Amino acid sequence: MDEYVANENANKDEKVFNTQRDLLAGVAARDYALRHILPKEFADAHNEGIIHFHDLDYSPFFSMYNCMLIDFKGMLENGFSIGNADVEQPRSIKTATALVAQIVANVSSNIYGGTSFNRADEVLEPYAKISFEKYLKTAKAWLSDPEAQEKYAYAMTEKEIYDSMQSLEYEINTLFSSNGQTPFFTLNFGLGESWFAREIQKAILKVRILGLGRDHKTAVFPKLVFTIKNGLNLHPDDPNYDIKKLAVECSTKRMYPDILNYDRIVEVTGDFKAPMGCRSFLPSYQENGEYIADGRNNMGVVTLNIPRIALESNGDKAAFWSLFEERLDLVCRALEFRIHTLDKVKANNAPILYQYGATGKRLHGTDSVSDIFKNGRATVSMGYIGLYEAATVFYGPEWEHNPEAKTFTLDIVKRFKEVSLQWRAKTGYAFSVYATPSESLTDRFCRLDKQHFGSIKDITDKDYYTNSFHYDVRKKITPFEKIDFEKDYEPYTAGGFIHYCEFPSLINNPEGLEAVWNYAYDRVGYFGTNTPIDKCYECGYEGEFESTAEGFKCPSCGNHNPETTSCIRRLCGYLGSVIQRKPIKGRLKEINSREKQQS
Repeated sequence: MDEYVANENANKDEKVFNTQRDLLAGVAARDYALRHILPKEFADAHNEGIIHFHDLDYSPFFSMYNCMLIDFKGMLENGFSIGNADVEQPRSIKTATALVAQIVANVSSNIYGGTSFNRADEVLEPYAKISFEKYLKTAKAWLSDPEAQEKYAYAMTEKEIYDSMQSLEYEINTLFSSNGQTPFFTLNFGLGESWFAREIQKAILKVRILGLGRDHKTAVFPKLVFTIKNGLNLHPDDPNYDIKKLAVECSTKRMYPDILNYDRIVEVTGDFKAPMGCRSFLPSYQENGEYIADGRNNMGVVTLNIPRIALESNGDKAAFWSLFEERLDLVCRALEFRIHTLDKVKANNAPILYQYGATGKRLHGTDSVSDIFKNGRATVSMGYIGLYEAATVFYGPEWEHNPEAKTFTLDIVKRFKEVSLQWRAKTGYAFSVYATPSESLTDRFCRLDKQHFGSIKDITDKDYYTNSFHYDVRKKITPFEKIDFEKDYEPYTAGGFIHYCEFPSLINNPEGLEAVWNYAYDRVGYFGTNTPIDKCYECGYEGEFESTAEGFKCPSCGNHNPETTSCIRRLCGYLGSVIQRKPIKGRLKEINSREKQQS
């Protein structure tokens, strides 16, 4: 199978039949969409690498949308149907988490992006309380001492919570959605304050620290996102500070959790909510005076190739801005087309989404679903890539400390935001500005531009473009410098963003990671940790595997067997098991170029 088909998504194992079927079907669907469905203007721009119309293997061939925050609370409280089964409200934490896995599997088969469980500890808390009441009732039947009764009930509930979180971890990692991959599922937690919510938080982290299976391998899914909030868990005198310390430990050993900084997320996006999937954020939205997050979604992404515009401008800023305006309009019109592919959808095309509550709505089978996406309830994303390379065209490769160059890149994302607001006013749909994850696009755009313009030092010669607003990964800087550089972009790209730092091993230095987390708190909203956690189960080596043009291997014995290794890297917003599922060439080169940041 062609490398660019097989390795486009490192979460898909191209060796297995169901994934091969999905990949081959995707090739056919993409070809048909480009030839017969997309207007020629958009199809030509996509083929030339001017824009990228994401997920053409699904949309617009099928009228599906991208990522979402599933309304788990509403589905668990009000019941739902899957297949031939009518499911009522669960009566224990164990049953609730089992149903979460079923919901994730079914929703993931009806959309093409990631799903997230927003504020999971708070949503699951009532079901832990139900379990507690059951154990307390049993204890009262057998024990006369009220203190002993409560002690028993708490102990058994604690065990059930842990077992439930462990079962959820295993269930997610053993699921395959209909598109041949483990569901891209994100679990957000950290704001609950009760004993039950605290136990859920601790169990999630302890299960992840333990690892999967007899070799205790690092789980890639679900992605864990831990929320930090001043007064709750940020400082040593906060009531949940002990859980933050556990989250730091988990991150040093398993890279996850990433963190959400509560106050900054509210400042940037309008109210608090988890990202949909790996990095897509929703703006604030209210119904009947109440902020709504769960059940909302993103309709899709079209990404603009910014380095291409800079290269075509031949060093002329006026030419750049003129072409930029034309291409930005092209992106918005392509997104408008994408929006209206959903107009023909009826609720019974995807019952789990539209009839049984995943979107927070329960429509009748023949109802149109169009209203779910209007008036800012859903977003559609204007993506971008390669601010570093675009500025390099005009200012050279060391431009990060040049105020004029920094202003130039900020002006680009500012203009994105201005145009997004204009198109929202024009169409009634929430256009958002999105720092594209670019797992494979980092390769594709650069490869096409290299074919067109040749090998240009520090731009196309690298064989990858830099994700979004990120600092050049090849440069040695401190994590504090990287945070300070990148924080200025965040308010203009609130529809999707993440910051991360590349660290040496942190297992013996959790205090160092916590210092970076604390520094990030009021500067950036969403932060991820990259640190070596590789392990060879043949020779026992632990640390960082050797990275070559061909892939990754144990530096001690050369082992690269996916069955006897654990080698995890951040591919974009998600982690990937890069020996088991090889990244695309450009992404592998970008990973190999990353310099460690030390304080």
